[in-house]
Amino acid sequence: MKIFMLSILLLSIATLINGGITSKYVRQAQPANEMSLETFPSPAGHNAPEQVHLTQGDHNGRGMIISWVTPLNLDGSDVVTYWIASNGSDIKRRKKKASTSSYKFYDYSSGFLHHATIKNLEYDTKYMYEVGTDKSVRQFSFTTPPKVGPDVPYTFGIIGDLGQTYASNETLYHYMSNPKGQTILFPGDLAYQDNHPNHDQRKWDTWGRFMEPCAAYQPIIYAAGNHEIDFVPNIGERHAFRPYIHRYHNAFKTSGSISPLWYSVRRGPAHIIVLSSYSGYGKYTPQYVWLEQELKNVNREETPWLIVMVHSPWYNSVNYHYMEGESMRVMFESWFVNSKVDLVLAGHVHAYERSERVSNIKYNITNGLSTPVKDPNAPIYITIGDGGNIEGIANSFTDPQPSYSAYRESSFGHALLEIKNKTHAQYTWHRNQDNEPVAADSLMMHNRYFFPKEEIASD
Repeated sequence: MKIFMLSILLLSIATLINGGITSKYVRQAQPANEMSLETFPSPAGHNAPEQVHLTQGDHNGRGMIISWVTPLNLDGSDVVTYWIASNGSDIKRRKKKASTSSYKFYDYSSGFLHHATIKNLEYDTKYMYEVGTDKSVRQFSFTTPPKVGPDVPYTFGIIGDLGQTYASNETLYHYMSNPKGQTILFPGDLAYQDNHPNHDQRKWDTWGRFMEPCAAYQPIIYAAGNHEIDFVPNIGERHAFRPYIHRYHNAFKTSGSISPLWYSVRRGPAHIIVLSSYSGYGKYTPQYVWLEQELKNVNREETPWLIVMVHSPWYNSVNYHYMEGESMRVMFESWFVNSKVDLVLAGHVHAYERSERVSNIKYNITNGLSTPVKDPNAPIYITIGDGGNIEGIANSFTDPQPSYSAYRESSFGHALLEIKNKTHAQYTWHRNQDNEPVAADSLMMHNRYFFPKEEIASD
């Protein structure tokens, strides 16, 4: 009887089409309500630091970039103090001076943006740090990753297209309620300031304050999305990505890149490559040349899990932004298959979708072979532009569901990738309405280099 009832329940939730699942759960499609500017005031205190956030500060995980904003550039406001968390009395405090900049955008002037890169940290160690001066000092902490290695367990959170709505708040705190996540992979579209007149830059500030309870304690690895471009020539803003690059530094030079829009880091068992969907990637362009070499640099014996982030998805069966990532797919998909990339993360489409392991690399303009086929060497493609942004949910799917689509749902949520060892990683996607232990979609992923067996969703 229990088995029969469970079967009925599963059939009521999802419909199987061409081997894939289209969830019948559909979140309300209206634009999500954005939290007001007043929801996120500056912290109390004279020249108090705010919008504190972290990202990896080197290639292998022993560096951290600590970033914060102050209204004034006073003496000492550009210094971070840090030390190993300990109950003992022998605490060695170190200081690091930040680089400081500011920018103007139309009628907006930013605060002073401080970025301090601290290096030679101990692996797998908790650090305390402080920013601010006098009575406005604020204290936070972070934990460094384990040393790069093939059988090092590590858990990544995955969030995209977040924005700053009440739905965004639900997504972020849903993620934070689970202690497993150690670093967030974020495939673009952060603050959605460009949805407001003249790309209201105050929304960058409120987004930084909104994110601080998470971003000040664990690093976020970002890819740039279309909402980070901020190219508005009609108001005199002709330099793409300028606010984003000012605010969100990364260690791109340590991976041989010439641009913060494409770079890589190695963290625990994973080699993470970040690409820019909105920078040149044709043959001979800097991004093309860099990626060609970067894939050769990957050492799967040290970092067995190879993850790539883009913003515009390559495999998407939602009737929004359909095939916008096609030219980048045509350019690089064969490289990903040959390199046995495990996972490709994208945002942009405001829904959730997970693909089968498929490729479409046989087409040569005359042979007509342009249909995706199952390929054990291909990545799984995840579209996770479902953070909760102001533009609302994408709720119109192509019909019938294509064979490359394994699971899709119009809802908001986040995902976790729990890397167990060099062969297995537990992937789960959590719908906002579910209690944290319940995953709407899950898969035990098999590493393409060490264990290239077919995955079964019921694993």
